[in-house]
Amino acid sequence: MYRLILCCTLLLTCSLTVSAEADDLLQAGAAKVNINPPKYPVSMVGSFQDRQATGAHDTLHARALVLKRGDTRVAFVVCDICLISREIFDAAKAIAAQKTGIPTSHMLTSATHTHTAPAVTPLAQCTPSPEYVQFLTESIAQAIIEANSRLAPAQIAWAVVPEPAEVNNRRWYVKEGGIRPNPFGKTTDKVRMNPPRGSDLLIKPAGPTDPDISILSVQHADGRPLALLANYSLHYVGGLPPNQVSADYFGEFARQIKERLGGDETFVGIMSNGSSGDINNINFREPRPRAGVFERITAVAKVIADRTYRAVKDLKYRRDVTLAMEERTLDLGIRKPNADEVKYAKALLAAAKDPEKLTTNEVYAQETVNIDQWPGSVNLKLQTLRIGELGIVAIPCEVFAEIGLEIKQKSPLKPTFVIALANGYNGYLPTPEQHILQGYETWRSSWSYLEVDASVKITAQVLSMLKQVDQKQE
Repeated sequence: MYRLILCCTLLLTCSLTVSAEADDLLQAGAAKVNINPPKYPVSMVGSFQDRQATGAHDTLHARALVLKRGDTRVAFVVCDICLISREIFDAAKAIAAQKTGIPTSHMLTSATHTHTAPAVTPLAQCTPSPEYVQFLTESIAQAIIEANSRLAPAQIAWAVVPEPAEVNNRRWYVKEGGIRPNPFGKTTDKVRMNPPRGSDLLIKPAGPTDPDISILSVQHADGRPLALLANYSLHYVGGLPPNQVSADYFGEFARQIKERLGGDETFVGIMSNGSSGDINNINFREPRPRAGVFERITAVAKVIADRTYRAVKDLKYRRDVTLAMEERTLDLGIRKPNADEVKYAKALLAAAKDPEKLTTNEVYAQETVNIDQWPGSVNLKLQTLRIGELGIVAIPCEVFAEIGLEIKQKSPLKPTFVIALANGYNGYLPTPEQHILQGYETWRSSWSYLEVDASVKITAQVLSMLKQVDQKQE
């Protein structure tokens, strides 16, 4: 009898040890929540003038992934919205933290930057619906809560594969006569955004592109696909009717990668936006024939999904990866107008024919008057994350490609990728050298207002944070 009791005790102890070890390995859960407007019409952001959406071409989602190892949990959320303020994200995180216990500092939230989504932040002449803002806030939180509730044993792998064909720098040096006056009445710009395609005015792009698709693939412990988070530095694609919301290529990629991987209804595909502040899908060297509605979006998503699928097929998955996350804030200066610029702007607005429908120059005049009343600085939220040897950086801006490339090159974690438009929105992030060249992305406005050296300070901060998470032990 004694031997039987001893044997049973040893078996129970062994079983508990195995169970404890299993619980200490990676777990993951994923979810997506429909964020199409409950009612129409709604204002869409992404243009100088207000555009009213009367329906949906395809479904917008808040897509979430939660990872857990030991006592550490981290959450990702990527929303099919053009841009989302820090206030909205912070409110959603607070709700999710209360329900899940995940610290808000361990939640990385971002927008895809589709230009066909409801406005949730006032910008130019676009006015958000307060009801939709509340709905979005609750939906972001719900995505995290649902993903967390689905935590289960999982395995993970990552890869980086180049796909240069779908990214082009949109800022160009052009020949004499190719620069037009900017909205402030000056002809001091040295580069031009989105010049005519195939034009003999073109000299060369003003910056590089980042061709890499970064891939984080998650499976159930038995090998079934659970979620895939990708990152690509492409602004958006476009090619939709003027009155319909759409997730653009980000949503189409999610649909196609699910199809290729054979994921069931619980699988969640996610495409996040990388360092695409000066990048788009137009090859300016050659004219491009007109495409049908959603045709170009489908084609781009297919190229990226095909490349991703080929990379994922050969990955080796692990359950023993470490997780570490760091969050810091950074105060940066705001570029304020001088007295002459304010005077010029007020004169333009006084002469406006229709204050309810301002011209592009008048919109910038309104921006000048508004920014003149802003405080002198703004506080940004930055995050870094380590998953095994993989590094992830979150920046609340439309980050220029060369900044993302620098972060990747200097990061102690290999590979590293950048999720832009994350945890808030603080406009374009050009380098000091690109500020000298001027052009659209530098024109002072609610979507471009950070100090000239902002990219230098942000890069230094996130590299310091990457070193910190690299040194963290479980």
